[in-house]
Amino acid sequence: MVYFISDVHLGFLEREKDYELESLLIRFLEAISADCETLYIVGDLFDYWFDYKTVVPKYFYRTLTVLKKLREKGIKIEYIIGNHDFGHNDFFEKELDIRIYRDDIEREINGKKFYLSHGDGKLNQDTGYKILKKVLQNKFALWLYKLLHPNIGIGLALSSSRRSREYTDNKNFGEKEGMVEFAQAKIDEGFDYVIMGHRHRVIEKELGKGKYFNLGGWLRQPTFGRFDSEKMELVDVREYLGK
Repeated sequence: MVYFISDVHLGFLEREKDYELESLLIRFLEAISADCETLYIVGDLFDYWFDYKTVVPKYFYRTLTVLKKLREKGIKIEYIIGNHDFGHNDFFEKELDIRIYRDDIEREINGKKFYLSHGDGKLNQDTGYKILKKVLQNKFALWLYKLLHPNIGIGLALSSSRRSREYTDNKNFGEKEGMVEFAQAKIDEGFDYVIMGHRHRVIEKELGKGKYFNLGGWLRQPTFGRFDSEKMELVDVREYLGK
């Protein structure tokens, strides 16, 4: 079984509520460990993330521990970073053995072609963000950011991430949904499934011979994707866990 999650945004809520959200995520990760072959994290697992040479955000240690346990069980995990958790250095790869990707990826699973993308920068009228993304992910800019004390750097990351999420939720991107158009183009290229996040809306849409899935956002409606080697579907997390 292959699973897909995105936009959990750990760290966005006040600490008590955030702890509850993380507990739900941990229950989910432990539950899927029984039959999961590969877990794809399709961006924004955290509302902010920045790992320094010797420091990582402390509030997420429970999630990091469970992810490590999944890897120790032989479950493959691939992580496409989003627009909130772009501050990855080498912690996930060196300490958790989880591969990090800064761009979209293509995979073939049991004869089906998947195109996986967080989805940021693919919405219409989003030129400003595309420019900002290049600046934020520039290696020199990230190096400069690391010169800040972790308390300052992580605090700034949290503040900017909250503004970014509100911007994405509230912005009018026009009559046509750019992500759907992008998915259609990929399906026209021969992909069976296009899977994205970022928009915080659960979407399942047939586009010609393929399907576009948006995994939604856990702050609104915790949802995950599941592929059982024959069909791809979206599942409500709480229903899956039996509330």
